[in-house]
Amino acid sequence: MRYAYAITTALALSGAAAVMTLEHPAGAQTAQNEPGAIQASAPRGGAPMSFADLVARLQPAVVNISTTQRITVPQQQNPFQGTPFEQFFGGPRGGSGGGARTQEAQSLGSGFLISNDGYIVTNNHVVSAGTQGATVESITVTLPDRREFTAKLVGRDVASDLAVLKIQGSNFPFVRFGDSRQARVGDWVVAIGNPFGLSGTVSAGIVSAVNRVGVGPYDRFIQTDASINRGNSGGPMFDLQGNVIGINSQILSPTGGNVGIGFAIPAEQAKPIVDTLMKGETVTRGYLGIQIQPVTDDIAGALGVNKGKGEIVGRVEPGQPGERAGLRAGDVVLALNGQEITPEQTLTYLIARQKPGTRVNLDVLRDGRRQQLSATVGTRPSEEEMAAISGPGFDPDAEDNGPQAPQSSSSSLGLAVQPLTPQIARSLGLDQSVRGVVVLSVDPNSDAATKGLRRGAVITRVNATPVASAADITRAVQEARTAGRTQVLLYVNIRGNSAFVGVNIDPRR
Repeated sequence: MRYAYAITTALALSGAAAVMTLEHPAGAQTAQNEPGAIQASAPRGGAPMSFADLVARLQPAVVNISTTQRITVPQQQNPFQGTPFEQFFGGPRGGSGGGARTQEAQSLGSGFLISNDGYIVTNNHVVSAGTQGATVESITVTLPDRREFTAKLVGRDVASDLAVLKIQGSNFPFVRFGDSRQARVGDWVVAIGNPFGLSGTVSAGIVSAVNRVGVGPYDRFIQTDASINRGNSGGPMFDLQGNVIGINSQILSPTGGNVGIGFAIPAEQAKPIVDTLMKGETVTRGYLGIQIQPVTDDIAGALGVNKGKGEIVGRVEPGQPGERAGLRAGDVVLALNGQEITPEQTLTYLIARQKPGTRVNLDVLRDGRRQQLSATVGTRPSEEEMAAISGPGFDPDAEDNGPQAPQSSSSSLGLAVQPLTPQIARSLGLDQSVRGVVVLSVDPNSDAATKGLRRGAVITRVNATPVASAADITRAVQEARTAGRTQVLLYVNIRGNSAFVGVNIDPRR
């Protein structure tokens, strides 16, 4: 079964809890005191007998948010068009077909007041058009006392999925952000929101994980088993002191229903963004202008480094801070200002949190030697501009349209290659400065085929060594074997997009 992030799409769940009693055998206490045994301790901030007093104090600040959207839909085709019955059944169902019409739709979500003069925090997707071609016409905020206000969108940040609204008035009840860095796995939390339009719904649970990586480059969530369902988006997650430590945002579900895994944006990340949006300013993030890849098993094996430690630079954008700092494709960035780069603390995530203009130190592994570079952080372009810069990327499913030419074999990798000529480079749409070998065919049973190499791919380097012939590849493979490695690292260019690919050496060849 394939699991996917379903943003606030869920089904109602019900059930009964079972109670299990354990009888401790004689000698259990003695065993617990043995060396290495984990000792029990009094819980921190244990759950009260009831959450009622806490909820009564916090619930007035949690609001319902609804949007009215105008959706453009294609006009329905007349099923009788072109038949003898067309003249009888033209009518309002489409007549001759074509054109478009608009219809109204609504969406629901949650939010919470953070000031007595009416500033409200919610998710961006709560107040955004949920369908392509739709526009949001109005946003309505309903308080628990059933007062309704038309809200103004003060600001939004798509990358973090946060938005700030404003309603007119004063003396509103409000809540404050807490320190989400203090949240520990096992701590109790309370979520308040409006799932399925059921206003003022409360659920409680524990923090089941922290620093959970999501689908976006900046997603680092607090995970909880407190029920989060459709309509909870944008609502607050409270600690037992009544502080907002998270903003409920997503669920993980195979069906769209709640299965006890919900995600909240930590207050530590949300508050600076909210403060910026309240001032009417745009959120800025740090940027180096490099394309990076994780150090996978294959890449780690080819480089002789530990997997999961650092990220490899796939491309350096000309004129950007990374190039000015001296970064090169093939460098493995191990740390930023002494903090290790890991799958949880990626370079993109850490750099984005730096203020543009900040000077940072990068620990880099280059040609097997560790060195330090210094870079001045730039300003990250918008997500639309980033997509244009990145291009379509490495597409292993793209059609083969490479050149026809005599083959030279590199059998240890299952590849047939030939030197890249200016004519071939031109036919592949590559810059004339690109040097390397072009893949003519790939053994379908080879690891190279599994990794997506195909006819028309251009290999420019093997293990950081430039290659211009099959003999160069054979030599690089032999050097890797001599060093006791079972993989080589290829730098591959497909239609102008470059990526590192770790490929196993066939021990039979």
